[in-house]
Amino acid sequence: MIKYLFKRLATYVVMIFLTTTAGYFLAVSTMKPALIEQEKIPRPTPEQVAHSLALKGLDPAMSPWDRYIQWLTGIVTRWDWGMSPAGGSVNAAFGDRVWVSTRLFIAAIFLTLVIGVALGVFTAARQYKTSDRVITSYSYLTYIVPAPIAYFLVQLAAIWINDATGQQIFFVTGISTPGVEPGWPAFVDLVAHYVVPTFAITLVGWGGYQIAQRQYLLDNVNADFVRTARAKGLTRNQAIRRHALRVSFIPVAQTIAFTVPAIFAGGFFAEAIFAWPGVGFWSIDAIGKQDVNAATATLAYGSVIFAVGAILADLATTLVDPRVRVS
Repeated sequence: MIKYLFKRLATYVVMIFLTTTAGYFLAVSTMKPALIEQEKIPRPTPEQVAHSLALKGLDPAMSPWDRYIQWLTGIVTRWDWGMSPAGGSVNAAFGDRVWVSTRLFIAAIFLTLVIGVALGVFTAARQYKTSDRVITSYSYLTYIVPAPIAYFLVQLAAIWINDATGQQIFFVTGISTPGVEPGWPAFVDLVAHYVVPTFAITLVGWGGYQIAQRQYLLDNVNADFVRTARAKGLTRNQAIRRHALRVSFIPVAQTIAFTVPAIFAGGFFAEAIFAWPGVGFWSIDAIGKQDVNAATATLAYGSVIFAVGAILADLATTLVDPRVRVS
């Protein structure tokens, strides 16, 4: 299994490199930071703009290939992802925001998977009962309601509860409260700010897992191996838990590769609505400011997120599907 995962990891590393390289050439060809610089007041001359960009490694006079070699050399030798047209370091800006996004989404991803699979098993075991109809109907509803609308509704509900109780029970914006003492008080305050956005992302995200797990499990409930298990004395629920669940979880595990980056992509809206200064909001701002290096860094980050999700999917598949380990 370890050898298999290492082969997959090597494949994803090549994929990240090719995707990032293609993204850099696309950004260099389409983004024109000089146009943004010329809008400053007082307006600089074209020579001043060219000189300023050249000092930041963004010389518009250089060919895309030469700029790429210069940019790639900085990454390989110094792990330097370049500078923004405004003069800030991409490394510093990205480093400040990546942990904000990671802390926000890692709990939501875990809860989405666990709750979705658990409810999928629960509803499959109670097919066509009231609980099954209610939960499954809600899961389909999450496909209809856009994620930004759902996040906004959760935020409004938290605000309504605060107003109704007259107390600050939920924090609906920001990642911390200014002036909180470091240590345990700061940790408690940080967790309190996580509650509403994590709840919102999870509430929208687990529907897909629930529907998939329910459908795959129902496809295997009447399979020969399940009937054989029941003939040997197991109850229906015991046969589902011990046999049908493992087989039905294999295709669900494979969807992790797409769910993890999807939650991060949808999290761009969550960061904007809940005022979390994460990578998503920063990447949108970078595109608006024609920031080649920042846009490419966020593309590389997205590729890494997809690779992490794919590796987790491969790992989950190898744990539940012996055919992968044999091959």
